[in-house]
Amino acid sequence: MPVIRRLRRVVRRAVRRKVDLSHPRRSPLGSTVVNCVVYENGRRQPCDGTAADALRRVRKRGRGFVWIGLHEPTEVEFARYAEVFGLHPLAVEDAVQAHQRPKVERYGDTLFTALKTCVYVPHDELTPTSEIVDTGELMVFTGPDFVITVRHGRHGSLGPLRESLEAAPEQLAKGPAAVLHAIADQVVDDYLAVADAVRDDVDDVENVVFSERAQRGDSGRIYQLKRELLELRRAAGPLERPMLGLATRPEPPVGPEIQPYFRDVVDHLTRLNEQIAGYDSLLDSILQAHLAQVTVVQNADMRKITAWAAIIAVPTMVCGVYGMNFEHMPELKWRYGYPLVIGLMATVCVVLHRSFRRNGWL
Repeated sequence: MPVIRRLRRVVRRAVRRKVDLSHPRRSPLGSTVVNCVVYENGRRQPCDGTAADALRRVRKRGRGFVWIGLHEPTEVEFARYAEVFGLHPLAVEDAVQAHQRPKVERYGDTLFTALKTCVYVPHDELTPTSEIVDTGELMVFTGPDFVITVRHGRHGSLGPLRESLEAAPEQLAKGPAAVLHAIADQVVDDYLAVADAVRDDVDDVENVVFSERAQRGDSGRIYQLKRELLELRRAAGPLERPMLGLATRPEPPVGPEIQPYFRDVVDHLTRLNEQIAGYDSLLDSILQAHLAQVTVVQNADMRKITAWAAIIAVPTMVCGVYGMNFEHMPELKWRYGYPLVIGLMATVCVVLHRSFRRNGWL
């Protein structure tokens, strides 16, 4: 699939260069409208009117489709598009309010797809409060002759994707289903990029835990990494089944010619979910190993404390006995009694110290 590979290369190149994916261009149709474009035979056509004008033009000619991109519209702003394109009220409510679980739902001849976008948040050092995975949401309405995308969040812009598709008109000519596939493919590729970056954090935590730099506070870093990994799992996990449905059941507007592309997306999702499960299992093992190390260190500290307490107990006991001030105690009147007692205490302490060191307590 050379077209899809080309699209992936463009998106990955943008990510490597740290390009701001927020699309700067705004349509005169409104502050929330990123773009409104008509495509015929995979090629962009001039569109100076409203969305309703663009839709009437497409339906009058009987070919092409309209692609409208919106960013965080309000209910009032989105209501006119819902009326023009005949969108279901439940889907409209989900698209405006966001915070949806990834899903694909059919309303008549329109597919409503909810996707979670993910981006890796670079950081100098992983801490118990580091943000690693930042998520947004992307809703896609796919009809026979239109595509409406609604984006929530600071990232996940479709500007580069739109430009890449326009550079491959043979793919764009396959209609709205091709756009839906390209969006899903980009979202999943972003998941894979985030998973690869998270892998570096997992390796760093693993290296620190099994090194001399291990600290008792590392458990907080491991737990935070597990929480951020859960964000990625919530985005990718529920999406596999809906994508599998699009890949196996031909339903308009997704036809048989697009289904193989969705199978490719499902393969990537399957690999990604296995990768996430592997990371989570590895972090569980690292956390258990770290807790075991903490227990071993605590036991070693307790042995040292006990050994020093035993050594100090000898002069304490002797001094305690002679501090009773009894009149008839042995060697009280002997000239060498004091040096003898001090020497005896020192000898016993040295013997105990050597014994504890030989047994690994000190």
